[in-house]
Amino acid sequence: MQSTREPSARPVKGGGLLVVAQWEAREGQADRIADILSRFLPEAQSEPGAKLFLISRAKENPAQFLFYELFRDEAAFKAHQESAHFKTYIAGEALPLLAKRERAQYALL
Repeated sequence: MQSTREPSARPVKGGGLLVVAQWEAREGQADRIADILSRFLPEAQSEPGAKLFLISRAKENPAQFLFYELFRDEAAFKAHQESAHFKTYIAGEALPLLAKRERAQYALL
């Protein structure tokens, strides 16, 4: 009989900096933000210091977005924030459309 359990997730090795952010779009701006993020995400995922970069949109409230970002270290996170795609898409286009933005940083154990 075969097991129906899912395989275990592989651990992320080598430490890193985890950044979790939650956004809420201003009324009527959620689809516009989703479009901006769809252009931003492939560039963020290809950064050399990004180990994992996920963005999701809430099913029950599509104006809410959740970011789950794992960087090699603080320097990689800083480089991310200085990148042209961050400055263009996030700082330049998306942030002005937000009603709320929260962010927390965690060190991996």
